[in-house]
Amino acid sequence: MTRVAILCARGGSKAVPGKNIKLLAGRPLIEWTIKQARDSGMFDHVVVSSDAADILQAAQNAEATHLIQRPPALATDAASVLPAIEHALALLEADHNMLIDSFVLLQPTSPTRDVEDIIGAVSLFDTAKCTSVITGSKARSSPYFSLVERNQDGTISLCKMATPPIVRRQDAPACFDMNGSIYVVDRACFAKDQKMIWPDTQLFEMSEENSVDIDTPLDFKIADMVMCERQGF
Repeated sequence: MTRVAILCARGGSKAVPGKNIKLLAGRPLIEWTIKQARDSGMFDHVVVSSDAADILQAAQNAEATHLIQRPPALATDAASVLPAIEHALALLEADHNMLIDSFVLLQPTSPTRDVEDIIGAVSLFDTAKCTSVITGSKARSSPYFSLVERNQDGTISLCKMATPPIVRRQDAPACFDMNGSIYVVDRACFAKDQKMIWPDTQLFEMSEENSVDIDTPLDFKIADMVMCERQGF
């Protein structure tokens, strides 16, 4: 069985320019995720797909095993990451004669995950024998209780209604924020239908601290604070 870790890292971040190679706790951001993938011992190959030469160089320095040059059409602001994943997998299979059974998408902008999170998500996938595993942390707001949406006439309503209505937070079903940190996916199913969630998808729960997702400069500061604290400086 061949299992690969895939990191997709565009070079065109606007909110945090140069985000994927910006120094976080003394290392280029992408290096943290490559190191976690390698340290987990769960992967035959650690693959980085990018349109940017400086990101691919940083990935090589961090000892990623395969570098994939992503076509410009798959690296625009409007492009989904899913075709980029399929592009990388197809190249690996064709150029390196790989038979990939499953892959794990690790988001480089989620550096605060633990190696144990990766191991746990992969182990759940293997045990549950499901099509995919996603990760998330307990939601701060509940769609049953404190999340509302605005209707066309300007009025608001709860995102999700229950019968009878839920009036105490403690009574609401557990809800989770998808953190985008780790996706474990069956290769054959993804080849037929490029998506991450199927009817049998399972969720691996991560802590809030391990779920920091860098989209903004503030997110970067928070992640840097967390990682600096863990490194003891």
